[in-house]
Amino acid sequence: MSNFIITFKDSATKDEIQKFKDEVTSGGGELGRTFDGLINGFSAKIQPETLQLFQQQASISDSVIENIGSYLHF
Repeated sequence: MSNFIITFKDSATKDEIQKFKDEVTSGGGELGRTFDGLINGFSAKIQPETLQLFQQQASISDSVIENIGSYLHF
């Protein structure tokens, strides 16, 4: 598993973000911090299969995902 911060567009609802958080945990990953101020998103340790699904979702033009960024410390 690798560490990532997933950020969402301002238009993303809390329910939409929660669906991605649920995908992380159901895929065997671990949630870290939740961000709901200046940025909307969360940090997590994500399995490669879940990351691939998120990347596919992010490539869709109307995706609620703003960015997927890796980082070293969790």
